[in-house]
Amino acid sequence: MAAAGEGCSEPAGREPRLRDTPEDICFEATANAIALHPARPLLAAGDVDGDVYLYSYSCTEGQNRQLWSSGHHLKSCRDVAFSQDGQKLFTVSKDKSIHILTVEEGRLETRFPKAHSSALNCVLPIDNHVFATGDDGGALKVWDLRKGDAILEGRQQEEYISAMAVDGNGKILLTASGDGTLGVFNVKRRRFELLSEPQNGDLTSVVLLKRGKKVACGSSEGTIYLFNWDGFGAASDRFALRAESVDCMVPITDSIVCVGSLDGVIRAVNILPNRVLGCVGQHLGEPIEQLAVAPGGQLLASCAHDQKVKFWDVSALGGLVVDDYRKKKKKGGPLRALSGKAVGSGEDFFADLRDGDEPEAAAGSDSDGSD
Repeated sequence: MAAAGEGCSEPAGREPRLRDTPEDICFEATANAIALHPARPLLAAGDVDGDVYLYSYSCTEGQNRQLWSSGHHLKSCRDVAFSQDGQKLFTVSKDKSIHILTVEEGRLETRFPKAHSSALNCVLPIDNHVFATGDDGGALKVWDLRKGDAILEGRQQEEYISAMAVDGNGKILLTASGDGTLGVFNVKRRRFELLSEPQNGDLTSVVLLKRGKKVACGSSEGTIYLFNWDGFGAASDRFALRAESVDCMVPITDSIVCVGSLDGVIRAVNILPNRVLGCVGQHLGEPIEQLAVAPGGQLLASCAHDQKVKFWDVSALGGLVVDDYRKKKKKGGPLRALSGKAVGSGEDFFADLRDGDEPEAAAGSDSDGSD
């Protein structure tokens, strides 16, 4: 197994200093998937060789540590996810298998070798016993570890399942698909509910916002589609970003998401009112594979084709209020830098978004992508 690096650079000849974010973690193969532990500073990553790693991360320089690695998958590891209690790590692979590892030791605890008939693409824990998986053929399975088998199976979508989300009650499961549809399944009643109209392009991501009243889906065409919770048949709104694609998306607050794109840029986007707020960070010229947010919403992690996991400070997004009032902007201006590590970082971007503060400061920024 190719070992992953502890960090991209080792400080020499000076005391370790405290950083705003942990240092980059470098891998010898591209990391497809990352997840952050729900309670502790731990990062799990799965790579294209099928290897899975667990790291502890720290803002103290030189303190990122690889805790264990696992090479049980025969092909690329497509997704990783921590159980809600943080004791298990779920991994799925192109080899059609599901592995469940102990977080403490990386010991393979449960294995479903031929879980699906097609390569697996995503996994989502629903509670401490129930989890869902989606594959390249559009099939969904919901599993119960107490039974050791699937309790719900469906193949209503024609293309790969790219991402899944579940409501706070663990009842309604949403599946985004490469065929442009959003699937709705009732986990409690173990049945398929409905399929949305197909949108333009592949749906690549799905998140719940506005206290569960809105659902946002990213698309390969660079558009975010919005659905009302009680109206999954058709999108209620759409928002075209000035981005080549929306490949992954995570909620930071109840209204703000971060999205990763083929251009390597991580954008912060406010939903309703729909605004591109600016750039949180970037993997220069390298497509973003996945984003993960730490508990508390202060820290964002990203992985891309540059074989690095990078960390970004998104703490300032939590206190942001975006007014309905839209100031006239110059079209095609550069994205505002929203963190100290974002290219073109300014002193305080947020001043011009707070109500009543220097309204002219945002002139010329690309903070409105809906033109």
